[in-house]
Amino acid sequence: MTAQQLKNSILQMAVQGKLVPQDPTDEPASVLLERIREEKERLVKEGKIKREKNPSVIFRGADNLPYEKCGGEVRCIADEVPFDIPDTWEWVRLGQLVYNHGQITPYEKFCYIDIGSIDNHKQRLNSSNTVLEANAAPSRARKIVKEGDILYSTVRPYLHNMCVVDRAFPYMPIASTGFAVMRAHADYFSSFLFYYLMSPDFDTYANNTDNAKGVAYPAINDERLYRAVIPVPPITEQRRIIAKYLEVSPLIQKYEEAEKPLSQQNALFPVQLKKSILQMAVQGKLVPQDPADEPASVLLERIREEKVRLVKEGKIKKDKHESVIFRRDNSHYEKLDGVERCIDDEIPFEIPAKWAWCRLKSVTQKIGAGSTPTGGRSVYVPDGVKFIRSQNVYNDGLRLDDIAFITEDINRQKAGSIVQAMDILLNITGGSIGRCAVVPSTFDLANVNQHVMIIRCITPLLCYWLHAVIVSEYFQNMIMDVQVGVSREGLSAKKLMEFLIPIPPITEQDRILDEYVNVNGLIEGL
Repeated sequence: MTAQQLKNSILQMAVQGKLVPQDPTDEPASVLLERIREEKERLVKEGKIKREKNPSVIFRGADNLPYEKCGGEVRCIADEVPFDIPDTWEWVRLGQLVYNHGQITPYEKFCYIDIGSIDNHKQRLNSSNTVLEANAAPSRARKIVKEGDILYSTVRPYLHNMCVVDRAFPYMPIASTGFAVMRAHADYFSSFLFYYLMSPDFDTYANNTDNAKGVAYPAINDERLYRAVIPVPPITEQRRIIAKYLEVSPLIQKYEEAEKPLSQQNALFPVQLKKSILQMAVQGKLVPQDPADEPASVLLERIREEKVRLVKEGKIKKDKHESVIFRRDNSHYEKLDGVERCIDDEIPFEIPAKWAWCRLKSVTQKIGAGSTPTGGRSVYVPDGVKFIRSQNVYNDGLRLDDIAFITEDINRQKAGSIVQAMDILLNITGGSIGRCAVVPSTFDLANVNQHVMIIRCITPLLCYWLHAVIVSEYFQNMIMDVQVGVSREGLSAKKLMEFLIPIPPITEQDRILDEYVNVNGLIEGL
């Protein structure tokens, strides 16, 4: 149970009459309601409030169901009452319990209370004041406020921007018209009413789509707000409920403080678990090896042959410093420019016997960044060739909701950064550095900007494995270690080409990737 769930449970118990025992000697709530009616009559005579045209009276019928008499009409309102209450309690429309002080146009310096004046986590008014001159008053600064009033934001009520005004002000306080200002009648406790406004049942009422209208900023109007049915306990029981809630509130706070680090750990656990499993995958520890698998060295030999063919056809340039990594005497060697050298100190972890290490450049035909066209954003067009930027590249794929477009002419000018299906796109600058995605096989024409690197495999069979390696903790740590630039924000193609990549047999790659997808599905269900 979260701290908020605990708080909601206690609030619900409080407003249902289950937090403290009832006392048969308590004066019933019906007597309090009579005093409220007398006070309302006095305020009407004093001109402080208007007389209601059709006052509501809610009572229990002979069948023990709630009925309402309003304007000479009597009807059952059992469908509006959210729960049963003790016999000494009563149900009342919110409008029967509260009144307000009206509105005013500021004529002198005042303290303005708007939504930002309330801490909606603690439901407390901020200690600082927003003091404004009358000529600087917003058009919404109209509602008169007094100490002891309840402020309830009618805009997006689910945010709980509400409080009891619990302090004085250096100047006249005036609230935004986005608030309902409520003053409890007679000796009905504002604190108890406030607890009910905070309760899950009232939350459901206020945020019901029949009551809160609007999409972006749903709001409940005054008529709907004041028609809410409110439980009224005897005064002495209200006092006991408030005392008990104040007693347990510090315990809820301690519970919340203890819950925070646990909640953070719970939120991080799936992420860390995925990282650990991916690290196991790239080290050959996620699935068992199969002795019948063709060794990765055979796959790498075929890739070298394919590169030779592509060079002869003029499709790629010959690598002047071709790297071949092999094992000998239980050590790792690299042959480069005709010279062999031991590279055991560069090998980050052990891999299975049928796996092999290689440089990233050895299994790719292209590693290069895009470029931004002259004119930047000004050359974007409403439709045309997709122009992929770093904000479109995520580890789980391309997100194209805010994709930009360039003309076909500009795309031809940027021929070196045209994207192909099954390319790997890697963010190489800024806060998203290291995010990468595989371009779907069905993807049509696109180009990339200078913040995105294109990694094109010799064989598409390798692209999903390379993607898994790149998003692994091993590879991401290398990216962080070799960033270049004054503020260490960029990753160069030259450095990237030299990264060491573990290569499993092609059949084991499929088993690993399938298992990783299955395990991820289980983690998502945690």
